[in-house]
Amino acid sequence: ISVGSLVDSINTLDSLTEDAAKDIRRKESVVDKYEDVLGSYLVKLNTHQLSDADTRESAMLLHMIGDLERISDHSVNILESAEELRDKNMSFSAGAQRELGVITSAVKEILGLSLEAYKTGDVALAQRVEPLEQVIDDLKDALRSHHIERMQAGNCSIEVGFIWSDLLTNLERVSD
Repeated sequence: ISVGSLVDSINTLDSLTEDAAKDIRRKESVVDKYEDVLGSYLVKLNTHQLSDADTRESAMLLHMIGDLERISDHSVNILESAEELRDKNMSFSAGAQRELGVITSAVKEILGLSLEAYKTGDVALAQRVEPLEQVIDDLKDALRSHHIERMQAGNCSIEVGFIWSDLLTNLERVSD
């Protein structure tokens, strides 16, 4: 649900509809409820005698549930950036749109790899994620610099830059 919501929120940057916005917010609410129920279950489970392996798995699952809930939160933040662009009748320059496509594709790839590695237990696949996460960190820094260059050239405004910065931060945190 979280990964699907993130992809949906990225899509709102190109085409925002009220139905999409409602669906992303609905999914975020569902993910919050799942986090509460599953987290409570895992905490209660840990009050019982568990093997070391089960204790480690329970802790890993609790951590993962929190990460997935945070991804859902970032989905809403990205949606809010799309809404702000619409409400203020602003848009990104063609260069920024191309760059946004690069970083969103990279984030989607990390999420896809992470989800597949978890589902299959493929450690080698999971090990491919960390180097990609570092690429996104570097890419975020480069894209911020590019925006400053666009502002200096008069191709972007500072107001659009605030939204740009928020988007980059949310995407980078999802990759984390």
